[in-house]
Amino acid sequence: MRKRVTCCALGPILLCCLTAVSASSAQTFTTLAYFNQTNGSFPDAAMSQGVDGNLYGTTFQGGVANRGTFFKIGTGGQLTTLYNFCGQQNCADGQYPYSVVVQDQSGNFWGTTQGSQVPPYGNGTVFKITDTGALTTVYSFGGSDGAYPKAGLTLGSDGNFYGTTSAGGANNAGTVFKITPAGTLTTLHNFSFSDGNYSVSGLVQATNGVFYGTTLFSGPNGGGTVFKITAAGSLTTLHDFCSEPNCTDGEFPNGTLIQAADGNLYGTTSGGGTVSGCNNSNCGTVFKITQAGVLTTLYNFCTESNCLDGGQPVVGLVQGTDGNFYGATTYGGANDEGTVFKISSRGKFTLLHTFDGADGASPNGGLVQHTNGTFYGTTAVAGTGGGTVFSLSAGLHPFVKTNPPSGKVGATVIILGTNLTGAASVSFNGTAATFSVVSDSEIETTVPAGATSGAVNVVTATTTLKSNTRFRVTK
Repeated sequence: MRKRVTCCALGPILLCCLTAVSASSAQTFTTLAYFNQTNGSFPDAAMSQGVDGNLYGTTFQGGVANRGTFFKIGTGGQLTTLYNFCGQQNCADGQYPYSVVVQDQSGNFWGTTQGSQVPPYGNGTVFKITDTGALTTVYSFGGSDGAYPKAGLTLGSDGNFYGTTSAGGANNAGTVFKITPAGTLTTLHNFSFSDGNYSVSGLVQATNGVFYGTTLFSGPNGGGTVFKITAAGSLTTLHDFCSEPNCTDGEFPNGTLIQAADGNLYGTTSGGGTVSGCNNSNCGTVFKITQAGVLTTLYNFCTESNCLDGGQPVVGLVQGTDGNFYGATTYGGANDEGTVFKISSRGKFTLLHTFDGADGASPNGGLVQHTNGTFYGTTAVAGTGGGTVFSLSAGLHPFVKTNPPSGKVGATVIILGTNLTGAASVSFNGTAATFSVVSDSEIETTVPAGATSGAVNVVTATTTLKSNTRFRVTK
């Protein structure tokens, strides 16, 4: 297979040209928008759903200075550029954002950029930005405290943000850090190559309160690691990839882990596995790993003839409301432009869409399931253009999300959904809560006394909407 070029010549492509391709009778794929450099190019991160129901994301390049953008897009395909990075002298506001953005309870989005201040790149920033595009640089990395953050931030249950840098730190192998909303940064761990380096994935806070993540390289076998780290900075390596002969357990985990409803962690590796033929390397895997570190390979990519199932996933998974996992591969498929797939917790694989270049290629950003039930994602390339935004309907029903996913009794919780106007009740695992309907897509509530961990339910005039994950009631 050929290697995808992630930076290519840009051509004029019309915005919001809608095309529909059906992978099967059960799925409907739609290209919602094309990036054309002016409005951004090469989106390399997943999008996030805002409380207004729109999707928000970043592009790695494009925009006024060709250093990246922050954008929003409606579910119907109306794309708006909200901010052009490197708009300040020496790019003090950051440049080349590579990460997903996360929304706090005040409505601000938080993210990272790889470059800043010192020409031509700098060490990167942490920023917050409003849904109208007013940006504040919260922190600028100096190198010794980390450099070049590629991953997004995770909003912890304590109200602080947690993240990783791909370089810098005491050993120039990257760091794990905590940053307060006021901008005070604490380095929690300095990677040392022996325990991993070049972390490009975000962290996930599990129901036990511990954070889990991956490093792309190193560890004893050089293939990357899975680790866990407490909020106080105690790190434990759970798995060293390439620990089996010929790296059949996988290597080079790029994507962020997720914790599934069964309590286990799921992810992908972009290399390793049992099948070769992807850019002179093996084609990657889907894996499950327990919180104690027992890893099971669920699927080896390029198992199908001519790699029709795809290869080398550089993004993680999202668990749909049907319990299955959804993801994308950068290469492979019928046109060697990448695929979208579904896989069960037991490893049953289903191909959902094969990209053909015209509808996008190299889906490097990953998927997000909107509360309307549809999946949305981006591709880094579209023909000779700068990528796309797409939707994939798999016939799943609407649901609700909570922000944050955990909290103490009395804590404020934002509920995201669709058609919430006229909601009759909100409950936390069966315990009724007081609430206020802010808009058709947002409810504000508090964790009620006596609540226990479990699903959050919202009863509307027509249906009962259930949260996609268990809400964790903390002490």
